[in-house]
Amino acid sequence: DDSDGVIPCACKGIRRCLVCETFKAIVQLETRESKIVHHFLYNAKTGLAVSKDEEGSSFPFSGVFLWENFISEEEEKELISVMDQDVWNPSQSGRRKQDFGPKVNFKKRKVRIADFTGLPALSQKLVLRMQQDANLAGFQPVEQCNLDYAPERGSAIDPHLDDSWLWGERLVTINMLSETVLTMSLEQGLPELGLSEEVQVAVRLPRRCLVVLYGEARHRWKHAIHRKDIHERRVCSTYRELSAEFLLEGKQAKLGAELLTTALSFGGTPI
Repeated sequence: DDSDGVIPCACKGIRRCLVCETFKAIVQLETRESKIVHHFLYNAKTGLAVSKDEEGSSFPFSGVFLWENFISEEEEKELISVMDQDVWNPSQSGRRKQDFGPKVNFKKRKVRIADFTGLPALSQKLVLRMQQDANLAGFQPVEQCNLDYAPERGSAIDPHLDDSWLWGERLVTINMLSETVLTMSLEQGLPELGLSEEVQVAVRLPRRCLVVLYGEARHRWKHAIHRKDIHERRVCSTYRELSAEFLLEGKQAKLGAELLTTALSFGGTPI
């Protein structure tokens, strides 16, 4: 109900979705000077980013681990069914979300358990499965964020780097309901390869896959999901582990231990 003058979405600042663009009658003006972008496609088998241009150049693209068919069709159906029984809260850029994690103020660098009761029960077997692979050995997630994307809302997520004060080395995401593209970008280009303009690497995410970002793909390259790459409903679950500061011998090891105990109780409900 928009009668009270409230825009029916959660976009703030420069964020936007189809709902607020329609409501605010926003017109996106195309700049006359088109920005030069070098487009590459990630090849999961070779670990190379291969140019989409005619010359077909490539370079090693490290920090991405792709696990196809991480979950089965039956598991996907069950996960979505359980998620849809809970409330989806409006989020920015046309997304909806469900959070299972501590209360965090990144600007003030403060974190507390607050209403966090743990990761959801169905995640327990998924986390155990993750840990069986060498790339995810010892992975202990302390936060899970479910995001719901839909083309009719113009859902997207802008290029960004995840926090590294609280969150650790590996970002783990399960992609559900439809395939999409994760766009990795480096605005300053790769001068060492003679690419002085922005470089983008498209990482195709098949339905029901798991993707891990670590190393340079985690800390140097921004990642995004563009509106044009959401063709039907897409739901993802992203799991984050703690940084060294919150682990054994870290400054906040005690708080980290409490967060992990809560998270891995797997008795959580969305916050």
